[in-house]
Amino acid sequence: MANWSQLAKCTEGEWAAVQKVCEQLQMPCERVNFEKEYWADVFQPMIDMYEQGLTPNPDLGCNKFIKFGKMIEHLAAKYEGTELKWWLATGHYARVEKASNQFNLLRAYDGNKDQSYYLASIPRSVLHRLLLPLGHHTKVQVRKIAADLGLYTASKPDSQGLCFVSPDHTKFRHFLDEFIPPKPGNIVTEDGKVWGKHLGIWHATIGQRLGISMPQGDPKYSGVWFVSEKRKESNEIVIVKGGANESLFSNKLRASGWVWLQGKVPDDLQNISFQYRSLQDPIPIETLTVEGDEITITAKSKQRAMAPGQSIVVYQGNRVLGSGVLAETYK
Repeated sequence: MANWSQLAKCTEGEWAAVQKVCEQLQMPCERVNFEKEYWADVFQPMIDMYEQGLTPNPDLGCNKFIKFGKMIEHLAAKYEGTELKWWLATGHYARVEKASNQFNLLRAYDGNKDQSYYLASIPRSVLHRLLLPLGHHTKVQVRKIAADLGLYTASKPDSQGLCFVSPDHTKFRHFLDEFIPPKPGNIVTEDGKVWGKHLGIWHATIGQRLGISMPQGDPKYSGVWFVSEKRKESNEIVIVKGGANESLFSNKLRASGWVWLQGKVPDDLQNISFQYRSLQDPIPIETLTVEGDEITITAKSKQRAMAPGQSIVVYQGNRVLGSGVLAETYK
């Protein structure tokens, strides 16, 4: 499945690996291209969100619209109407299990590799079509199985981040600069004092340490400074002193565009937790209220650097209940 330029080095490398493995296993392989769909449904929305000062997660969009969207449509067009039964098997570390006559998305057994967070927004209509065999094993077990079979990719490094970002882009913001025109603004402290300039609010992330020259001889300004806020209206980046500064923490959030995986608000919302990043410890929820396609969550403890645009995923134990996009946080 090629979702970026067919000329991209990483895409060609992946396709070569697929062909070698399929040759070893004596099974056919096919290449499909969703580059246009990826650009329209995943990449351009990501760029738009960064330009607005948000912090998007394109991996969830890719899974929702492409891997479990366009790919499912492609397979349905190919196999529906035939006598064949078909499923889509992928290498994601998550599980799909059937209980009480419904299919649920669950965390993987290997907590260090769990990818259920990235799959939380896929359509529930595809769950019965999915096979996620790796979710029932650890990464170590999977590598051993591949090594015992002598597969070409048995020791292949784990994929990291966005494949299409050239190694020449030492930092992701340099990559974004190719798609977003500069929009300089001020870097300010909470007292409104200007300390520097930025080329665009997408150059900073909430909670990020910002290398900026401050008067170290003045106790008020000496120390390390972090990004606490990005103000779209005034095009300002706000910084605060210290990584544990109170301004970096909040315990309440509102998420919009909320979708419950089973299509409705669960009857039982006890013992639930949420995550705003993958592979973080689940955060217990004190209260959760629902209003249309928005939810408001109060966490049992303050959380650091929750950034608008991030994906919020709610769990009940190991089961994914729903997901949406962080709109704003509260103290």
